[in-house]
Amino acid sequence: MPPIYFTYLNRLDVEALELTDDEILNAIEGGLAKQGRGETVIEPRVHLEPGLVDGHFNVLRGVLGSADNSAGVKIVGDFVDNYKIGLPSELGVLLLFDPRTGVPRAIMDASGITDMRTGAVTAIGAKYLARKDSKILGHIGARGTAYWNVRLLNHLFDFDEIRVHSRRPESRNAFAERLRHDLGKNVIVTDDWRACVEGADIVVEASRLLEPKVMLETSWIKKGAFVVPYGTMSAIDISLTDIMQKLVVDDWGQCKGGKFGSLRAHVEAGKLSQQTLHAELGQIVAGLKS
Repeated sequence: MPPIYFTYLNRLDVEALELTDDEILNAIEGGLAKQGRGETVIEPRVHLEPGLVDGHFNVLRGVLGSADNSAGVKIVGDFVDNYKIGLPSELGVLLLFDPRTGVPRAIMDASGITDMRTGAVTAIGAKYLARKDSKILGHIGARGTAYWNVRLLNHLFDFDEIRVHSRRPESRNAFAERLRHDLGKNVIVTDDWRACVEGADIVVEASRLLEPKVMLETSWIKKGAFVVPYGTMSAIDISLTDIMQKLVVDDWGQCKGGKFGSLRAHVEAGKLSQQTLHAELGQIVAGLKS
């Protein structure tokens, strides 16, 4: 057998690329459009719980067709208490393969690109679904993906007001300081959820609850607001979906099964189903739905 060579990229290699906001957004928008056109194979994620601490692994699998011809398996750990030992809560590895032969192509650190990808999906969702004059952002959560949520949303909307909140004061204060430095804007740190999201044009809920608990009340949501819930556990009022004009997810297959996910309670209650779903985001990006 001839030798097989594959590329290895650690996080420092990824950071050295210095990807611009537009490069990140364009790459993810293109992938979503392919998904919307049916040029991808994406299987529902599965979870592995070691049972040793509060944490689990997400195992994600997919194939990009057409000119990309890449198959990938990504494993991302989600360990809430990692901050106690100086580590990010989400760390991952991505394996890329040739989908025609199974030959390995690359192994790379997936922590940074997962943060970027998540933030880009949030921002692209807002690009197509939020009001164009949205000027106030309320963001719950300060994990790695949160930074890219705020940065890429601000890149598109140039907010007049950015509010952030997370459970630990030291976490939300450090998050706000990083945003102030990188965005050159004042960032308001709030002491509670209500002050963060009430009246905001765009609301992102990326909390880290250990068990489902209503933390975000429907009555706080401004009419016409764009709301993105993707916390680890259900944290939003069960009535939130009742006031939404459109229910859009990035992939319906990811919404089913397992105990994790911010809309798990809504799926179980029938509030979010294939019947109530307006579209997957890729269908909107591809122009198949509006």
